Amino acid sequence: MISALKGLAQGGTLTRDFTASIVVFLVAMPLCMGIAIASGVPPEKGLITGIIGGIVVGLIAGSPLQVSGPAAGLAVIVFEFVRTHGLEALGPVLVLAGIIQLIAGMARMGGFFRSISPAVVHGMLAGIGALIVIGQFHILFDSRPLSSGLENLAAMPGRVLGISPFNLRSAEFALFIGVVTIGVMLAWEKWRPASLKLVPGALLGVGAATLIAWLGQLDVTRVDVPASIMGAIDTPGPGFLGALTNPALLVAAVAIAFIASAETLLSAAAVDRMHDGVRTEYNKELRAQGVGNLLCGLAGALPMTGVIVRSSANVQAGGKTRLSTILHGIWILGFVALLPALLREIPMAALGGVLVITGWRLVSLSHVRHLFANYGLLPAAIWAVTFILVVTTDLLTGVLVGLGLSVVELIQHRKSLRLKIEEDHAEDESRVRLQGSATFVSLTRLTERLERIPHGPVVHLDVHRLDGVDHTSAEMIREWVARRLSAGQKVLLAGPQAMLARLAHATH
Repeated sequence: MISALKGLAQGGTLTRDFTASIVVFLVAMPLCMGIAIASGVPPEKGLITGIIGGIVVGLIAGSPLQVSGPAAGLAVIVFEFVRTHGLEALGPVLVLAGIIQLIAGMARMGGFFRSISPAVVHGMLAGIGALIVIGQFHILFDSRPLSSGLENLAAMPGRVLGISPFNLRSAEFALFIGVVTIGVMLAWEKWRPASLKLVPGALLGVGAATLIAWLGQLDVTRVDVPASIMGAIDTPGPGFLGALTNPALLVAAVAIAFIASAETLLSAAAVDRMHDGVRTEYNKELRAQGVGNLLCGLAGALPMTGVIVRSSANVQAGGKTRLSTILHGIWILGFVALLPALLREIPMAALGGVLVITGWRLVSLSHVRHLFANYGLLPAAIWAVTFILVVTTDLLTGVLVGLGLSVVELIQHRKSLRLKIEEDHAEDESRVRLQGSATFVSLTRLTERLERIPHGPVVHLDVHRLDGVDHTSAEMIREWVARRLSAGQKVLLAGPQAMLARLAHATH
């Protein structure tokens, strides 16, 4: 086993991958448990997903440096699903979602998910972040979240007014623990020494809160994990797939597959921008995620996606190959198997504090400001509508309405949605000419053609005959140019001033 793992790391990268795996493990542990709690399931379910995401998906992933595991982006939909249908129905739904992802990867649909409007995706993530903050607010008071975002929001004033410094009970102690966790995380992020920049704030926050709760013997709810991780695996029983005769479960499987795939591939694209190593094979990554979610369903765990927080930690810590991802899964397995008693000392409010910070970071207003400044009112409105509907109704409604509104952007290109791509490649330069309209309809083909352009020579991108470009295609071109520039390749844009102004931020 050891020799096989060493074979994955070549060119003297074993030490870097080993170090990075420790950092990712320390980041992943509190997040795996916290996301499980936010999803309304026992914390060990998140740990099982983290183990499968690290060891199994890490071995076959199309994005070698991306780390997979339970994601905040699916916590809300899982919470609602478990509340309505029960935890036992989640397994068969994940099996079906995994199969859908496998088929999509085999059908080479990876590019389709990259064509989803960034306004929809980031509006969805912001809405999820808001729901996580609102829900975990109640965990900070040693209570349970209510059944909807609006109910949680309405109950927040009562939680605050119920606190009394003169009658200290579990709610007051839990709030103190949660505030300590949040405070340590924020303080560490602001003032941590450069030499310790890889030490995750979440680990320090949870560690400090756990130590305080243990020393003070505080009466707060703690994490409940089984003595054996094998005991947390719920293997399929008779009639396992029979539940899928319920149409509502079929819809849930499609929704989970869709959202997990979109989040994974967007995360993979973001990871590619962080390093100059091997690029993501999107269809291979989609197939790997399908295998992972299928196994999570069979094990009775949480769904998984590629996760940007853990992936960025992997890159920043110096990870060079998939070995760092695989090892982080092994460390989670070893820790859970050997030290379950230590996990049972962690206060639930501490994990709630971690999730409050995680959710708050998803509610990023910088993206909607970016959309409005560069592309106008419509993309910003799509973001806002998606966000509001995710918070006030449900995730699927918000995403579907957002996707419907993104079609409105095609109206201005209604005369011709065709995009013609001409290429000339020489030894010292490549020339690409775009003619027609660049919209999300043609984005998959445009992306594939741009990605195939050889690295090294100067690239001339001629948009003189490009009649229009929607924000989804403009964002993709921006990211593609940024990656080429960061890799040291020269990219020159030529075209009308109005079109260059729309794409100008791509060259900075």
